[in-house]
Amino acid sequence: MPIPQILEVALSLIVIYYLLGSVVSLITQWINDAFESRGRALRQYLIKIVGEKKIEDLLNMPQLQALRPIRYKNILSVFGSYTEPKLLEKIPVATLVDAFFDLAGLSSKKEMELLRLAELIDKLPDSEGKNAFISWINQGVTNIADLRMRTSAYFTGMLEQAAATFRARARSIVIMLSIGVTLLFGTDSIQLANTLWNNAELRAITAAKADMVVQQEGIDASIDDLTQELGDLTIKFGWWQTQQYPQSSDTGAWALFIFLKVLGLGVTAVAVSQGSSFWYDLLKKISSPATSSSSSKSSGGGSSSSTSSSSG
Repeated sequence: MPIPQILEVALSLIVIYYLLGSVVSLITQWINDAFESRGRALRQYLIKIVGEKKIEDLLNMPQLQALRPIRYKNILSVFGSYTEPKLLEKIPVATLVDAFFDLAGLSSKKEMELLRLAELIDKLPDSEGKNAFISWINQGVTNIADLRMRTSAYFTGMLEQAAATFRARARSIVIMLSIGVTLLFGTDSIQLANTLWNNAELRAITAAKADMVVQQEGIDASIDDLTQELGDLTIKFGWWQTQQYPQSSDTGAWALFIFLKVLGLGVTAVAVSQGSSFWYDLLKKISSPATSSSSSKSSGGGSSSSTSSSSG
């Protein structure tokens, strides 16, 4: 079993998955920035805390306004450097607790009578945050420090849920883009592996790409750079490659061809959806042994050539 050859094929596949994954990651980032996906997910959970009527009052608190990210107003703003504050994306738990207590009028209090506390909480609109406070007050919690501690734990959970919601939505985008990019480039993993197995030159090209990626600690490139890298490889791997269609009209042969094509594209889409960082980490682990085996093989061939030459 030619282990070095298997390793070279695996390394080549990983390079392709890494480059495709990088394209997907870059486009996903563009989409999330354009639609402010992280900010929208956070806003959804802040509404649960204070209610729809008070959400703007909460977001206009000075300590939260100062956390809004500044980005280009739109895609054309890069030419004039026009920027504007975008939706709030991240809030430290302590800052959110302070803002909520300011909103409820509890910030300057250390201890409060039960009736006065209930009166202030009752002024808040219906929300999960208000219900949580009512539950704690009904349990006899009236000390402001205790309420802050419970609020901090509650808000920590809500912010984690907001982050998980954003990740789930981003994951859906990654999966859809992985399928789209795979179909765009026509990268069939089964055909690709077969081509690499029978073509040492292509294995050498992708091995060189692997070395370049690892030496540069990952490709921090633009979409043009990545598509150029992919173009150098997929021109021989994708839809542009001459397809080996069944030579006969046999239904079974065509069914097998279609099945393998769909399976190969599906494997690529699943692999790409794992993300570029996953394949980069794996690339670093595999590339060194693969490079070492190739080097030792070359040095072995070179020494035998020089021996033959000496004999002559």
